[in-house]
Amino acid sequence: MQTRTLGMSGLKVSALGLGCMGMSWSYGPPKDKAEMISLLRAAVERGVTFFDTAEVYGPYCNEELLGEALAPFRGQVVIATKFGWAPATESEAQGRWNALNSRPEHIKQVVEGSLKRLRVEVIDLYYQHRVDPNVPIEEVAGTVRELIEAGKVKHFGLSEAGAGTIRRAHAVQPVTALQSEYSLWYREPEQEILPTLEELGIGFVPFSPLGKGFLTGAINENTQFDSTDFRSTVPRFTEENRKANQALVDLLGEIAQQKNATPAQIALAWLLAKKPWIVPIPGTTKLARLEENLGAVGVRLTADDLDQIEKAASNIAIQGARYPAEMEKKSGL
Repeated sequence: MQTRTLGMSGLKVSALGLGCMGMSWSYGPPKDKAEMISLLRAAVERGVTFFDTAEVYGPYCNEELLGEALAPFRGQVVIATKFGWAPATESEAQGRWNALNSRPEHIKQVVEGSLKRLRVEVIDLYYQHRVDPNVPIEEVAGTVRELIEAGKVKHFGLSEAGAGTIRRAHAVQPVTALQSEYSLWYREPEQEILPTLEELGIGFVPFSPLGKGFLTGAINENTQFDSTDFRSTVPRFTEENRKANQALVDLLGEIAQQKNATPAQIALAWLLAKKPWIVPIPGTTKLARLEENLGAVGVRLTADDLDQIEKAASNIAIQGARYPAEMEKKSGL
């Protein structure tokens, strides 16, 4: 497995990481714990050193899963987790986290829980999960700086933050990585985010690099989602929009045939070819998909290939918002 360095921070990770949210939360019912532990350890055996989780995934149980699965590999892997949400009130549905909370006292409280669940003495990369409009980003960055000085955190990250917010945070505590959605069907970061990150020397960690599974080709207009699968509420995943967006998957399929690859591998290889400091974190719960995704590292896309893909993709109008309206308000962009 190739390695990459996130920005100028010196944080070296595998060229592809593993997003772990779907193992416990959001993409249908939670998966079997023993199977997921086996999958996580299989990822390490195949060279993956970068794992992504958050306290809100579950909540809590995804961090616990990684803590148990990766305990034998301490010092060999990098675990990123996130803060910034607060549990819903007791009168609301159990398990919902719908309030942003990045107040300094809250951050200092929840870091202890993450350390315990992950079974580590220091968190490798600690992201603010979403920008909190009620707390100046300078206070957030300053609090994480204190945690770094206290030896509880190594690196500071942001998620779904805009360019101005990134600059303000970076001025207080250097930001190692930004995690935001980026793929061939969501290219907004190219406008302001990528130039800002390159200027400041910050790494980029795209989540949903396979379009929440759509770019793999395994989803079509006839796919039925479980009621516990959040894609059932996403405008981009309505039957009508899936049918319209199939054109992008067809394009990936055409390129894949030329490269003896799969659509998913082309989608990931495109991201890897964009910048040497981009590290996608595709998620999966299946070993075959993990191995397919890792195969993207060996797919070489030339400048001409990128030009061909991007020209063709620019002629495809992606239909549907990436989140329900209420979630879009909290995107931080």
